[in-house]
Amino acid sequence: MQRKMILGFAASVAVVGLIGLLVMATQQGWFGGRAQQLYAMANNAQQREDLPTAQEHLEELISTFPDSPWTDDAFLKLGEVYEAQQLWVEARNMYRTLLERFPDSPLAARTQARLGQTNITLLFSPIVTEMDATHEVKPGDTLGKIANMNKTTVEFLKRANNLKSDVIRPNQRLKVPKGRFNIVVDKSLNQLLLTQENQFVKIYPVATGKENSTPVGTFKIVTRIPNPVWYKQGAVVPPESPENILGTRWLGIEKEGYGIHGSVDPDAIGQQVTAGCVRMNNSDVEELFDIVAVGTEVTIVD
Repeated sequence: MQRKMILGFAASVAVVGLIGLLVMATQQGWFGGRAQQLYAMANNAQQREDLPTAQEHLEELISTFPDSPWTDDAFLKLGEVYEAQQLWVEARNMYRTLLERFPDSPLAARTQARLGQTNITLLFSPIVTEMDATHEVKPGDTLGKIANMNKTTVEFLKRANNLKSDVIRPNQRLKVPKGRFNIVVDKSLNQLLLTQENQFVKIYPVATGKENSTPVGTFKIVTRIPNPVWYKQGAVVPPESPENILGTRWLGIEKEGYGIHGSVDPDAIGQQVTAGCVRMNNSDVEELFDIVAVGTEVTIVD
C-alpha cells in the first residue's frame, strides 16, 4: 500500500512537472503558436513594405518570447527592418545582440556581415555614436590638422561629415572618431579584421603570401598612397596599367616592401598567392584606406 502511495505521488509530481514544462514551452513559443504567428505577420508586413508594423511585431516577439526558436531570426529581421528605415544605430544594436546571445546560431555569419556593413555606414555618416566625438573648428584649423590631432584621415573627415571639398569654417562642428582602429590579419583564414577600441567593425577577405611569406608580428602603418606606382625589377608600372598588381591603394607597414594593397585579380582573394603582401579587393582597400591613419597597428598571425 505504501509503495503504491509513493509511486502515485511520484507520478503526480512528474505530471505537474511535465505540465509546467509544457506551459513554459508554450509561453516561450517552442511550439510555434504566438511567436511563430508574430514572425509570420512581421514577414508579411515587411513584404508589403509596411515597416512600422513589421517592427512592432518583431519587437513584441523578442520581448515576449526571448528564448523561442524564432528569436534569433527576429533579431536579424528586425535589424534589416531598422536598416530599411535608416535607423542605423538600432540595426547595429540588433545585430550585436544576436551575436552575443546566440553565438552558435546558423545566422551568425550572415549577421556578422550585416553588422560589418552597418558599422561602415555609421562610420561614414554624420551620426555621432559612443565611438565618436565632435570637434569645433577654430580659426586656422585645416582638415589635415584636425585629422592629425584625432589620429584619423582627411578622407574619413570628409566622408563622415558630407564635405564636398577641403573648405571648413570656424565654429563648424565635425564628427571625429574617438576610439583607435586596429587591424588583425589571420593568414590561416585569409581574413582581415578591423576593430575600434576592441569593438568589431568589419571582416574583409584577403589574399596572403604563398609559402608562408607574409611576415608575422605587430607592425604600424607608415605610408598611405592612393593609386600607387608599382616598382618592379626593370620596370615602373603606372597606376592606370592593368598590370599594376597593387590596385588602387597602398598601406605600407614598418617592414620594408610589405603592405596592404588592392588587386587586379579579385578571383585570387581568399588564397595564399601573393609575394608576401596582404591583398584586398579594390573596393575594400579603398574603404579601409579612408578609415585607418598612419600609426594604425597591424597584427599578422598564422
